[in-house]
Amino acid sequence: MLAKRILPCLDVKAGRVVKGVNFVDLKDAGDPVELARIYDRAGADELVFLDITATHEDRGIIFDVVYRTAEEVFIPLTVGGGISNLETIKELLRAGADKTSINSAAVRDPDLINRASERFGAQCIVVAIDARRRDGTGTDGVPTAWDVYVRGGRENTGLDAIAWAKEMVNRGAGELLVASMDADGAQAGYDLGLARSIAESVNVPVIASGGAGNCDHIREAILDGKAEAALLASLLHYGQLSVREIKDHLKSHHIPVRMD
Repeated sequence: MLAKRILPCLDVKAGRVVKGVNFVDLKDAGDPVELARIYDRAGADELVFLDITATHEDRGIIFDVVYRTAEEVFIPLTVGGGISNLETIKELLRAGADKTSINSAAVRDPDLINRASERFGAQCIVVAIDARRRDGTGTDGVPTAWDVYVRGGRENTGLDAIAWAKEMVNRGAGELLVASMDADGAQAGYDLGLARSIAESVNVPVIASGGAGNCDHIREAILDGKAEAALLASLLHYGQLSVREIKDHLKSHHIPVRMD
């Protein structure tokens, strides 16, 4: 079993890290550059930086903040938000990003993933999938289904999340960032069904996002959800857990992690 990864997530709005519940009621959580520095020194495996309102506001990503964040970290940095073309991907990689995360633009132009993967390599292309459980599923024996949302969780595309994940991998995505909108910020646990259903359907790493409330939730995402990595925000931003505490817990359950 390869080492599992712990990824702090910086959801950035107007140059500040924010965190909410179910993608709304955002509260300030700090300066992205300072938090990036802290998580890098704390032993995080990678860092994810998402400009969460860039697409909704129809603007470009905040390159200056990305650049200053990249200067502070020595671990892989994934950057997303407002990416709509190959030129933006190139500029982000030049600004210090190691990977780019694409969501809304992939829905508008699925062939962008083919072109991006061919030009920059699949290892640079992460497709983010924001998914919400479809009404009427998951009860009374009815199979569970999830819809794909875009524009910061504001628009339901009607796409089936599992089928969409398969298509994105077939088009060249090297990794999938799977966020449960139902579980986001609630700290009641990841949507294990969502993570597992997608992980079992593709042959690339799946990052589980949304819902971590304690170390056991992270362990469950890896073992039961079959995720290769766990994305965290609130727990770390507000000091409820540290990266080291999470990794010590996983290691005690015989889950391989990178320890400094």
